[in-house]
This record gives sequence, structure tokens and C-alpha cells, in this order.
Amino acid sequence: MPDASSPAEPMASLTPVLGSVLGQARRGNVLEETIARVLRGIRLGTFAPGDKLPPERELAESLGVSRSTLRDALAELQTAGYLSVRRGRYGGTFVAEELPAPATSLGAEDAAAVDDVLTFRGVVEPAAAALAASATLSNALRSALVQALDAVEAAEASQYRPLDARLHCLIAELSGSAMLSASVAEARAAASGLLDRIPFLDTNIAHSQEQHQGIVSAILQGDPVRAEELMREHLEGTASLLRGFLTESGSAPPSQP
Repeated sequence: MPDASSPAEPMASLTPVLGSVLGQARRGNVLEETIARVLRGIRLGTFAPGDKLPPERELAESLGVSRSTLRDALAELQTAGYLSVRRGRYGGTFVAEELPAPATSLGAEDAAAVDDVLTFRGVVEPAAAALAASATLSNALRSALVQALDAVEAAEASQYRPLDARLHCLIAELSGSAMLSASVAEARAAASGLLDRIPFLDTNIAHSQEQHQGIVSAILQGDPVRAEELMREHLEGTASLLRGFLTESGSAPPSQP
């Protein structure tokens, strides 16, 4: 089992291990749980827009469900516009290039949920960044982190938030702590659900990307104090943005998601 100084190598696709990110469906409402877990993977960028889903058997095993339950869940998500099916030699089930728009915006009734998510993220993500910067990273891990950063920088608006989430989850993976990585995935999934309900702001995204670059640079330079500080600053911008949309109508404060 790897310790904090020697994190496990990421998957070739640069996405976190399916089991730790998606979780497994519990007994009871298995279909609904399966739908929710796949949606979680889409929101976290484990399955980014345009990505092909893993083989049916692998995905069903990761979720702890039967293949028939998985097929039913994927069919529902296809109907809802999150997935598409392509036929032929290079066919399969793919995440939609453009995900459905959120049905609702943030309201005053969401204030408690926003505060809860922001508090949780403020605890786990700076800690993960500091541990990642303290870890001894192989060349492959360092390359994976840079590639994840580049993917966010090159992303179009429809792809930005899932790839942004994937970068945050990868940083948590580099901490070497499976429990911390799972906590960051949980926090980021909740945050993505809230961020999807506010407008996409180009100027703020540019600022966010500058902060991403600083965080990644601090991790690669082995500076845990700076990595933690920059991550905390980055999350404070998200907090300002979400709280601004709870109190402002039609405008956003000068912060970044």
C-alpha cells in the first residue's frame, strides 16, 4: 500500500481509479444509485465530454451492480442527453460533447448546502495539495499532472468544469491517501452540482486557470506551504462566486469558479 511519499501511479487516462471516485451502488434503489454514480463520474471529469465509457463488464464491476442494471441506467442517461451510443467498429457509449443545461439556478434555499460544501472543500482540498507537494512524484505522475492542467487550459466551455474537477481529483490522488482522495471527490462532486447552476464566466475562468498553474507549479517544485496557500485562495474565489449568486440577481462578483 503506497504511503504519502509514494502515491500510486494514475490510470493511463489520467482519471482517478473508478472505485474510489464513483463509489458503489448500495442495495435498495440500485438503478437510481447507479444513475447517480455515473453522473458523479461525468461531473468529476472521470468521464469527460466526448469520452468513451469503460467496457460494460469493467464499469458494472466498479459500481458493484449487474450488467443489466448498468444497461438500464445508461439508457436513462442517454434519454436525458448525457450519453450517446455509436455503432460500428469504433462504437460504444460516449459522454455527450455538450451536457444538458441545469434545470434550476441557485436560490436562497440553497444557502445551507453551499456553506456546507464550501466548508468541507476548504478543509480537504488544501490538505491534499500540501500532501501532493510533499510527495515524491515519479516522472509519470508529474507528466500526468501537467497533462491534466493542459487539458483544462484547452477546454471549451462545455468541457471545462468536468476537466477542472478531474484536475482537482488528480491532485488529491497524488496525496497518497485513499481516504483523502475519496473525500475530495465527494466534495468536488457536490461543488460541481452547484457550479453547474450558475453562468459560465470567461474572465473568471481565465483567472481560475492562472491559479491552477500556480498550484501545479508549487506541487511540482515540492512546496507544500505554497501549494496549500494557493489552493485555499483558489477555493475562496469559488466561495465568493457561489455566495454572490445566492445574493445577487443577474450578476456575479469578481471571482472565479
